[in-house]
Amino acid sequence: MSKSEHVDLETFIEGVEKRNQGQTEFIQAVREVAQDVFSFIEDKEQYHAAQILRRIAEPDRVISFRVCWEDDNHNIRVQRGWRVQNNNAIGPYKGGLRFDASVNESILKFLAFEQTFKNSLTGLPMGGGKGGANFNPKGKSDSEVMRFCQSFMTELYRHIGPDTDVPAGDIGVGSREIGYLFGQYKRITNRWEGVLTGKQLEFGGSQMRPEATGYGAVYFLENMLKHIDEDIDGKTAAISGSGNVATHAAEMMISKGGKVLTLSDSDGFIHDKEGITQEKLDWIKELKQVKRGRIKEYCDEFSDATFHKDKNPWDVECDVVLPCATQNELDEKDAKKLVKNGVMAVAEGANMPTTLEGVHVFKDAQILYGPGKAANAGGVAVSGLEISQNAERLSWDADKLETLLNEIMSDIHDRCTEYGEREDGSVDYVKGANIAGFKKVADAMLAFGVG
Repeated sequence: MSKSEHVDLETFIEGVEKRNQGQTEFIQAVREVAQDVFSFIEDKEQYHAAQILRRIAEPDRVISFRVCWEDDNHNIRVQRGWRVQNNNAIGPYKGGLRFDASVNESILKFLAFEQTFKNSLTGLPMGGGKGGANFNPKGKSDSEVMRFCQSFMTELYRHIGPDTDVPAGDIGVGSREIGYLFGQYKRITNRWEGVLTGKQLEFGGSQMRPEATGYGAVYFLENMLKHIDEDIDGKTAAISGSGNVATHAAEMMISKGGKVLTLSDSDGFIHDKEGITQEKLDWIKELKQVKRGRIKEYCDEFSDATFHKDKNPWDVECDVVLPCATQNELDEKDAKKLVKNGVMAVAEGANMPTTLEGVHVFKDAQILYGPGKAANAGGVAVSGLEISQNAERLSWDADKLETLLNEIMSDIHDRCTEYGEREDGSVDYVKGANIAGFKKVADAMLAFGVG
């Protein structure tokens, strides 16, 4: 292809929209990456000639299957399961499984696409994949969850393996679900191997995996602040979510001297002006993980806090923000409020929690903005380390793993600054993450030839 035949960004996106009609989340993710990558590859003929970006934006395969299971009342239930294997140029497919009623092909394709760049940024040999089902484990008995997981794995097992595709947990898939899935894989294949990460410590899990995504987001925030000679100590933080990522992000913020003001769930958010202490956070962890309660119950226990029904925490004045709930939870209007209120940094603990319009608000304001593919890569990084431990039949201690996690997040920050530094010395972390993540995958694909 000659240079004169190169398609422009909008023509490329029109093609993506035509091939993926109605898949809004996937199209959003591709556009967000493409608008930065196009400027990088403009004068690099090899990427154009090999249609690299076009190929990355087309998953290697999308597997869809029926999942039949029986509930406790002996009713036959039917769900749909998927595994999206996006790209394995730099290693086996790697990415979580999500069980939630909202799961559809578009969401999983966007997650697998994002995962490709996120895994590339870690420096570990992992490709990008994602999967799940439109099954909601909330309100289900342990027996129902077990039967669903066993039925799900009865199909999935034929598409995964330690050198092929290594799933992990995500929304709705915690250690309980991973245990049921791994048990079924082992029964079917008669093999004990590191085919899933996020396992319990008793059967091959890794220390630090539950903490990794939340801790990693704060480590990335710390690196961004350090780049402008600031630190976390004394900073106030608004955090969304109250699950694994959010509570561990809050824990690390507290340990570094930050003051956490908010947490949330799908009912609304709590605002504690005095700050959520470690003692209060431990109470929240028990509420959410053991009792499976709702965040509004916090205000019954701690009367100085307020609960804001059906709202998100982005009106609360704070120094830093960590969106740790779900995709597109922070829109353009929210971003403008945060900028107006003087927020200096955003580090995304969730996958694509900010809409594309919101991202542009943060970029135009030139605040510190760490996108999910960089800031929340700590989880998959420790999952990659779990694969290594399983392969070696070893278990590393928590201190070693936390040191490695800190180093990986620091390295990701450096990769972002390498490709995202502006002329005035500030950093466009979105651009840096997109280009650094793309380049490693793209160069591997060039080495393999067309196929």
